[in-house]
Amino acid sequence: MNTVRRVSYIFLCIVPFLTFVVAGVHAFRVPGVYQTVGIIYFAAIAIAAWTLGARAIKADAQDRRLLGLAGTLFVIPFALVALLWVGVGGPWQATAAENQMRYVVLIVMATAIAGGFVVLREALSEAGERFYATLGFAAIMLSGPLYLIWNTFAFAAFFGKEHAGEMPAAIVSLRDMLDLLLFVAGFLTYLATAAFAASLGRVQWLGRGAARAFMIVNAVALLFLVIRGVQYPDGRATPWYTNPGFIVGIPAVPFIMPFLFGVVLLRRAGEKQSQEEPNQAMQPTEESRN
Repeated sequence: MNTVRRVSYIFLCIVPFLTFVVAGVHAFRVPGVYQTVGIIYFAAIAIAAWTLGARAIKADAQDRRLLGLAGTLFVIPFALVALLWVGVGGPWQATAAENQMRYVVLIVMATAIAGGFVVLREALSEAGERFYATLGFAAIMLSGPLYLIWNTFAFAAFFGKEHAGEMPAAIVSLRDMLDLLLFVAGFLTYLATAAFAASLGRVQWLGRGAARAFMIVNAVALLFLVIRGVQYPDGRATPWYTNPGFIVGIPAVPFIMPFLFGVVLLRRAGEKQSQEEPNQAMQPTEESRN
């Protein structure tokens, strides 16, 4: 891996954690400042992803195209967060209009992540691993629609608040049901990610230690989620960053591990392209054969 690709890889690995800092510091939400920061940050992520291996989407080889597409779908969500969430803070800090934007982005995130897992399952099937990939696929096909339903209701709640001054009573009355939807969606996403980590380890697209680390992190997140319970706590009641159950239940947090999958897949797609280019250059052209 050359220096530029190595720097791109390291940068993308820290993007999810850097993004939560950039998005959570409400002081950044100054007109003119957050737009500039968001555009620069988004451009940096896009350039790094393209440099690392996203360009493999245009490759002729089917396996590299699948890797590049899956990796890109996993990376896109946090690129959108970087562009639009600078300084937006928690839902209790943002305006109703900003929260509507928040949940539209989360809808796109859930859709892209589910799409990425579908493509990854196809790539793993071609590589000969179907057992864990099928388990993960089943889980993500259930969690994706649940996220879409929950985010749609959340968007509608803040749409009503912006235009009527308060959240619709009908949606407020469904809070317990919506908490259950979010809990199950997060649970299934962590479960799917653990299954796909095992699958990636089986085909050696992840090292044995890395695959185990992914599985352990997702198992710990599941444990914190179960200990917390179905009801989602109020982030204003206690400092949210001291409550692990609150953190793992934040709608965007379960997508961190798939994002890191995407970085690994982009690196692999880029490496395969780098390996094939010298071979293609060594092949005689039609003109030289004649």
